[in-house]
Amino acid sequence: MPASSRSLTYRETGVDIAAKEEILAGVRARIRATHREGTLGTGGEFGGLFRLTGYRDPVIVSSIDGVGTKTRVALWAGRPARAGADIVAHGANDVVCQGAAPLFMLDYVASSSLDPAVVSGAIEGIAEACAAQGITLLGGETAEMPGVYARGELDIVGCTVGAVERGEIITGAEIRPGDAVVGLASDGLHTNGYTLARAVLLPRGPRDAVRRALARKLPGLGETVEEALLRPHRPYARSVLGLRRRVALHGIAHVTGGGLPGNLVRVLPDGCHAVLTRSRWPVPPVFTVIQRRGRIADEEMFRTFNMGLGLLLVVPRGSSAAAVRLLESAGERAWAVGEIVSGTRGVEIRA
Repeated sequence: MPASSRSLTYRETGVDIAAKEEILAGVRARIRATHREGTLGTGGEFGGLFRLTGYRDPVIVSSIDGVGTKTRVALWAGRPARAGADIVAHGANDVVCQGAAPLFMLDYVASSSLDPAVVSGAIEGIAEACAAQGITLLGGETAEMPGVYARGELDIVGCTVGAVERGEIITGAEIRPGDAVVGLASDGLHTNGYTLARAVLLPRGPRDAVRRALARKLPGLGETVEEALLRPHRPYARSVLGLRRRVALHGIAHVTGGGLPGNLVRVLPDGCHAVLTRSRWPVPPVFTVIQRRGRIADEEMFRTFNMGLGLLLVVPRGSSAAAVRLLESAGERAWAVGEIVSGTRGVEIRA
């Protein structure tokens, strides 16, 4: 190809380094406000530094995930901070499943073109949620990749790291027939099933039509579609770590992609079969509306959505009432929703 007759810049090809630096400068103070004991360095290093203290034989527990297509709803509604906060709760809930206290996280925010208001909003949401949950936002990456991401879209990913004493790791190996399953209430869809939910509740078309649909109240919903879809991903780590000091926890499952059966089975040992009774907890209206409007089968609903239970705990026989009481005193809503019986490893949901 012939050489260009003039000098070409990175910015002209779609990547604006100055805009990225301006965004990061604007949120730096919020990021520093998340730093907890153990955080080292200034935040400008190529690798984040964190010193583990207070553990005798620590084991690092890590998780990485994204907000998924909930970001589309957040952007349509002009609320990128909502999606940013959700990835913090999601990661903290993941590492607490092994009994770990979340310590720090790294974020990744990317789009085809960095809109300062949108990207700053997302990072501010991450930082505020980290500060509220005692998690250091140790580092991250803000990427501008035209031609990779669709125009106007945003990707939000978080890597969360926690620690637990080696002798206190929760693996599910202690689960036995006779144990009880306690469910903690979700605040809605959390961060899963949004592609299906959007197909049912929102039109395909111009942004104005989508915004009108988001502002609409549907029969049986009791709130606007926007309010229902942007309910936050509930953080459970502090409540669960507090409960653990009072009640033995044999297994913990964070209900994300795969729904109730797809996540609870991950902690079950061979010979243990979980039976959940759906009449034991209230299913939030948003799931009923989605199922009715989309004519979705029960099996599909339960393997796609959390159906009102964001976290499942397996506790010893006779401990479920105490667990529910202590969780409620910590601000959660909880129910004894099932039992562990002898049988093929798996999860069954009964009426």
